Amino acid sequence: MSHAYGLNESVVHHAQGPQLRVKIQELEVYTIVQRMPIESDGRLKYRIKSDKVERVVAEHELSYFPDVITTPSVG
Repeated sequence: MSHAYGLNESVVHHAQGPQLRVKIQELEVYTIVQRMPIESDGRLKYRIKSDKVERVVAEHELSYFPDVITTPSVG
């Protein structure tokens, strides 16, 4: 299993609240600063950083930044 995101890529973190509920929050873009070693249970983690905060998150909590924003088609 390999990491899906590379260093310096822009991603969005989808935070989860209590009981795995997705938290509604302002869209904040993070940069991948480190790929963490693979956990013993196979989970992939990353160290991400924004202007305000740095944190470690699991891969399933991330998505590519451009994939989050949808633009209407013209025509």
